[in-house]
Amino acid sequence: MAPKRKQNMEQPLTTRAVRNSTRIANKPVLADPEPPKPKRVKKANSEPVSADPEPAKRVNKENSVPVSADLKSPKANRGKKAVPEVKAGSKVVVVEHCTQCRQFKIRAVKVKEELEKGVPGLEVRVNPEKPRRGCFEIRVDGENGEKFISLLDMKRPFGPMKALDMDEVISGIIEKIK
Repeated sequence: MAPKRKQNMEQPLTTRAVRNSTRIANKPVLADPEPPKPKRVKKANSEPVSADPEPAKRVNKENSVPVSADLKSPKANRGKKAVPEVKAGSKVVVVEHCTQCRQFKIRAVKVKEELEKGVPGLEVRVNPEKPRRGCFEIRVDGENGEKFISLLDMKRPFGPMKALDMDEVISGIIEKIK
């Protein structure tokens, strides 16, 4: 190791000048810096709360159609799709398919098209709510709806689904519905 230098007591220590320190030295100092802006406070809904059990309705200005209050906020309905009302006497078939592989979607679209063609007046919904993972299910909508096909928790390469003969499955479903 090299020997240390002796410092003269009469010379003050100088600091090294770097690019940043020269910029800071030339910058004017503000006597009264601006205070930070306060955070915004979210305002509560200013709509009056009614005592009736039905949700409040507002009128859409463009079409003059009443819109229910629970459909107003998009954040409250995130992940939920609007489900249209079903006419009395018509059946609704739900095709639930996983979204991780397009093989599910191909089969679901084929089932939907063939069922709508084969049974007039039948409503077919594809994924009306968030689907389960690895799932391919065709069922009648309702509390005690009949399940035509239910393949759950399939792992790749989705062998049980690929082994299905979709034309045969669709014709079987059409016969059961009629």
